[in-house]
Amino acid sequence: MDSNAVLDLSMQALIITGKLAAPVLITSLVVGFAISLLQSITQIQEVTLSFVPKAVAVGIALLVCGHWMISEMVTFTHVVFDRIPQLLSGG
Repeated sequence: MDSNAVLDLSMQALIITGKLAAPVLITSLVVGFAISLLQSITQIQEVTLSFVPKAVAVGIALLVCGHWMISEMVTFTHVVFDRIPQLLSGG
């Protein structure tokens, strides 16, 4: 296995990781920003107020995007398993 194959596989793994994490992270970011904006407008500085809406929003994001996330991960796993003979032969 040469270094180019390892770098290519690592790059694909990082890209799929970013794609899978994006819906949850973006949802959490948007909801957190909205809650903090609401807190600053109303001057309610309660730390626990932002946790429940974020948790609910992340749960909804996982319900909506979960099937896509699993199918992307299965596709990536199939690609990696299909490349095993090529990686082991070095060609």
